[in-house]
Amino acid sequence: MDKGRILVRSYLWLRTYAVLAAFAAVLVFVLFWLGCKSARAQSPRAESVEQVGKDERMEWWREARFGMFIHWGLYAVPAGEWKGKRIGGIGEWIMERADIPVAEYEKLAGRFNPVNFNANEWVSIAKNAGMKYIVITSKHHDGFCLWDSKVTNYDIIDASPFKRDILAELSTACKRQGIRLCFYHSIMDWHHPDAQAPFYPNYNDGGRSNPNFKRYAEDYMKPQLKELITNYGPLGVLWFDGEWIRDWTEPQGKDLYNYVRGLQPDIIINNRVGKGRKGMEGLNRDDQEYAGDFGTPEQQIPAKGLPGVDWESCMTMNNTWGYKSYDDNWKSPEDLLRKLADIASKGGNFLLNVGPTAEGLIPGPSAERLAAIGEWMKVNGESIYGTTASPIGKVPWGRCTAKAGKLYLHVFDWPSDGSLQVQGLKSKVEWAYRLADKKRTGLLVSTVLGDSGLAVEITVPKAAPDPINSVIVLEIEGEPAMAGPCRASKDGSFDLRAANAVVHGETARYESGGGKDNIGYWTNPSDYVAWSLEIEKPGTFNVEITFACAAGFGGSEYAVSAADQEVTGKVRETGGWANFVSDKLGSIKISKSGTYLLTVKPKTKPGGAVMNLKSVRLVPAK
Repeated sequence: MDKGRILVRSYLWLRTYAVLAAFAAVLVFVLFWLGCKSARAQSPRAESVEQVGKDERMEWWREARFGMFIHWGLYAVPAGEWKGKRIGGIGEWIMERADIPVAEYEKLAGRFNPVNFNANEWVSIAKNAGMKYIVITSKHHDGFCLWDSKVTNYDIIDASPFKRDILAELSTACKRQGIRLCFYHSIMDWHHPDAQAPFYPNYNDGGRSNPNFKRYAEDYMKPQLKELITNYGPLGVLWFDGEWIRDWTEPQGKDLYNYVRGLQPDIIINNRVGKGRKGMEGLNRDDQEYAGDFGTPEQQIPAKGLPGVDWESCMTMNNTWGYKSYDDNWKSPEDLLRKLADIASKGGNFLLNVGPTAEGLIPGPSAERLAAIGEWMKVNGESIYGTTASPIGKVPWGRCTAKAGKLYLHVFDWPSDGSLQVQGLKSKVEWAYRLADKKRTGLLVSTVLGDSGLAVEITVPKAAPDPINSVIVLEIEGEPAMAGPCRASKDGSFDLRAANAVVHGETARYESGGGKDNIGYWTNPSDYVAWSLEIEKPGTFNVEITFACAAGFGGSEYAVSAADQEVTGKVRETGGWANFVSDKLGSIKISKSGTYLLTVKPKTKPGGAVMNLKSVRLVPAK
């Protein structure tokens, strides 16, 4: 072989080697990159928690506004009775309330055979009620699991004769019907030996602590949560409870929040993942990440909502969450519908509970009420879904919800004279109509001088279209704009009605309907009411107050104050809370034009309540 050919072959071999080496380097880099990506997917880092922003995660939940809570487990078997005795308190706490030993309570699993359970039927009931999501107890405080958990045999498959995975069937039904599936999960566990079980039933006395609780959290609770998210997700919400126990800490709550969001970054988590945040306390914009994503007031509606914070009122239809066969204290459909509107008007969600029977049926009274709500929602759902809190404040005839360019007036107390007034609304109303009117027939709108200044008046039929909640839609120009403080009428007087007052305090509140139009329930002497006045013509004003007081409640002293002056009065008994009388108190001199605050504040309260306050009237002195 000559030297030239050898050189050529050497060159070709070296070039091939270089190409192969370069290809190998690229291959190694790709495999390394894929390996890192896989490792990140298998072991979520803190950065993944931030991939989905708060508003993006909360969007569907804020749109939904209405969901179904389901408390179901072994406690449905005794149904509120143990050894022939009716046990007080809520049904799902019967293990604790009846002091049932762990070993004895476990036997209920052998009797839990809900042969009538039908996931599609349950989801249909929720959907037909207008609900957009379901939150079911995957595990309550008693520790029994409604899914086939691989970390315990105390579950529906291994411990009961039913042998069907309830959560799997619900997951399938929810996906089929377009409902978001969410799980309630108890941090507290009366059954697990590393949680409360060794000290049950007196675990909650504050004096017991389980040295193995951390092992329970790491080796039991977290693996179970991973099962729920991995096998039945993606989930809408993980709704924690039982966080008040001695062994749970705020750092553990922060860790659990990050762990769960590491498994599913777009999941929503309630505030009870943290420590001692069961209701409204401790919630602000600064600690949302670790306090959870929304507040959970229970069996209550915050008087003013929770401004700046997402929140959800959870509530029962009767007195219990878990099924009790003899609890027949049902809220009426009217009450539940108005609660739904009230919650939406304050910017919250309504999570309404059902407690199915041990046979797997949603109780008839629950189903009937949900069906009634559903009929209303089919017509009026637009006034609930995706709405925000009322931008026009408190209204005397009902509630208000809003969307861009629209106000939805939820009229509970229909005006018999055909005049519905929205006090202080300055926005131009381009169109008004009844939401139930498919033709969207326009209603007459005019501006009038109301009880406390300018008002928008809508002329409506004299008979209420819906006796529970008739919805009037106002399509407005731009964002809602409200008029300023109360102004004088043509004769220069101010008629300050209870419906337009701002109530400060915990007990006093406005009452309407049934002939009521006053500030009542005024049992706290620290509470007071106020109006803002726009004085255009200064002068001296005689002060007159209209009130009522039942026998045995008189004697409260009070002051009416404005412009650094006050006149005082003493509440006399008028023969009943609806027997209104008027007293002249004296005069107040206002020397300059401008805006003033007028208040009515108690000085003493010898009886059980201050008074029922209907109005304060200022009349120019002659």
